[in-house]
Amino acid sequence: MAEKRDYYEVLGVSRDVSDDELKKVYRQLARKYHPDLHPDDPTAEDKFKEITEAYEVLSNKEKREVYDQYGHEGLENGGMGAGAGGFSDVSEILESLFGGMGGMFGGGRAASANAPRQGRDIQTSITLEFMEACNGKSQTLQIQHMENCPDCHGTGSAGGADTEVCPDCQGRGSVKAVQRTPFGMITSSKTCPRCGGKGKVIKNPCQKCRGVGRVRVPKSINVTIPAGIDDGQTLSLSGQGDVGVNGGPNGNLYVTVNVKPHPLYTREGYDIHCDIPITFPQAALGDEIVVPTIDGNVKYRINKGTQSGTVFRLRGKGVKKLNRNDRGDQYVKVFVEVPRELNEEQRELIRKLDASLETKNYSKREKFLGKLRDLFGGKSDS
Repeated sequence: MAEKRDYYEVLGVSRDVSDDELKKVYRQLARKYHPDLHPDDPTAEDKFKEITEAYEVLSNKEKREVYDQYGHEGLENGGMGAGAGGFSDVSEILESLFGGMGGMFGGGRAASANAPRQGRDIQTSITLEFMEACNGKSQTLQIQHMENCPDCHGTGSAGGADTEVCPDCQGRGSVKAVQRTPFGMITSSKTCPRCGGKGKVIKNPCQKCRGVGRVRVPKSINVTIPAGIDDGQTLSLSGQGDVGVNGGPNGNLYVTVNVKPHPLYTREGYDIHCDIPITFPQAALGDEIVVPTIDGNVKYRINKGTQSGTVFRLRGKGVKKLNRNDRGDQYVKVFVEVPRELNEEQRELIRKLDASLETKNYSKREKFLGKLRDLFGGKSDS
């Protein structure tokens, strides 16, 4: 049997939703999924049961507090009755919407409540510096997760595994619900709200865990961040989530990585990109420049006549590939910075240089002017 979905997720609301907004959302969903209004939709009944069960819990203050702290197991093991809200509130809403067409609530079989279930998965995130993501690191995370209660050792009972047959369902795990519809009275079954479908209740619930058998506690986990991990990727730590139910396996911990931007580098996959300014003399005459990489500075000789926007590649200077020994490359784009705030002597030197240059010194410019002449059939300004 599939694990129950989070009740807030079922209704599509936030965990701090108000009572009025909760009721408004349920009215909308009840009209959308009521099986009597959608007889051709085979999924409507299951969806209607699911949203009704969720609303029954979240509209009840006491149940909601238990659910927020202990999840589904808190309701199943704690012997919670309907109380305020719950079925009476649901009936009023359905009566106002459908004139008594309540449909069938709940459902489920008693045996399923006792079956082993995997613990809930936990999701968290971690923020890394750019270089930490490139090189990897170990870090300790603080999380909150469910563990077996140390007082009752996971039994939920203050006196050990001391249980009795549920007086509400007589051990069946389900109770009958009679609904009045335009077609007559319909009798259906729903999960027993007192025992949660188990057919048994704990005589003397543990005070620490309120009969759940599990408590939420802080835990420190050492996480190894592999070199080369990228922004938005997620690490999976098997068995580090909530403890399993009825002997089921533990859930998992998923850690999403957020990487801060770097002032010099950008990353595309396993390749590193950076821009470096060079002077006009360096571009014209060639020079050896210093290029920063994630491994440290390296020297690179640029050719004479290098144009602004030229990109060259440093093989193997990118990021280490996950679970591999090879690495990406680093791509460096150079752009020529035009000098500013020149004095008169400097400007005169540039004029003399410009006057000494010939057409062959500007091959791209000459090709462009030639295209203009071909297009317009005349001389172009130079």
